[in-house]
Amino acid sequence: MGQKVKLSTIAEKLGLSTATVSLALRDSPLVAEVTRERIKEEARSSGYIYNRRAASLRTSKSGIVGVCVHDIMNPFYGEILKSVENELDRQRQTFVLCNHYDDLSKQRAFVDTMLQLGADGLIMSPAIGTPASDIHLAEENDLPVTLIARTVAGAGVRSFQGDDVYGMRLVTRHLIEEGHQRIALIGGTDLTSTGRDREEGYRRALAEAGIAYREEWRIKGPRSRHSGFDAAATFMTLPDRPSAIVCFSDLVALGLMYGLSRAGLRPGVDIAVCGYDDIDEAAIAMPPLTTVSNGQGEVGQRAADALLARLRGERAEERVELIRPELKVRRSSLIHAN
Repeated sequence: MGQKVKLSTIAEKLGLSTATVSLALRDSPLVAEVTRERIKEEARSSGYIYNRRAASLRTSKSGIVGVCVHDIMNPFYGEILKSVENELDRQRQTFVLCNHYDDLSKQRAFVDTMLQLGADGLIMSPAIGTPASDIHLAEENDLPVTLIARTVAGAGVRSFQGDDVYGMRLVTRHLIEEGHQRIALIGGTDLTSTGRDREEGYRRALAEAGIAYREEWRIKGPRSRHSGFDAAATFMTLPDRPSAIVCFSDLVALGLMYGLSRAGLRPGVDIAVCGYDDIDEAAIAMPPLTTVSNGQGEVGQRAADALLARLRGERAEERVELIRPELKVRRSSLIHAN
């Protein structure tokens, strides 16, 4: 095995100080860009590996941020994470990702690992059942936390999400304006703040139009394609079957449309269907899906910016920051009630 390349070796070869080389490898603006690139190229060609652990002992910063979400396979979270990554990249922060799948023990194990590694901060869409004490534990051990998509009452930190009450009210009102009085809500659960808020928006729109809420038209479930597909069978058995459906998420709506089609109903022709989140697939679905753009990109960007501000010394405060959604009307909902 060859001898490990040292910082001083690179410095000597380039005729620079070890301090300059160290600053360049940390992307310090104190070193001219041309010099930084020359140093990095020499480091790559010589096989030098920057020792982040040693650097973190010197600076008390690891350059690592933990990001914990429900499921990265859900495009909703993928779009948030893209913005988070872009913002963290600008500050040379690397993120470590965890999918908790609403498993509280898995989330706790990840937070423990971040604490043990000395991570600089944590961005989290909390698992169902997350107590405020879990957030407090991280904060008290110098791991600043910012929440996305979901809130935890009493957590004492900032949270960023779309205005789900407003957005679901918006899309439900759209169906009412198309003449629908019998509207089902499919997907979601009252175990999450998102689920509660979206159902509240649905209920408000009905109440404002003088339409009674009917429990049997509220079909709960996960925010997945399979959940939507399975819900189609339940929907087909409903008494006085609704003429329109608003779904908790686009994934639920896409799965539901497959299930309805298999059962002989044509979405956008025989029945109106709407989703929520405006993932990329919504616009190219058959039929194109009416949905709500929930500002995922802005959620990710602002959450990352808020965490970076905490790393610069900004104090923690409990505040929910809502991004205003936008209705995207497409062919799946443009049929009038029977």
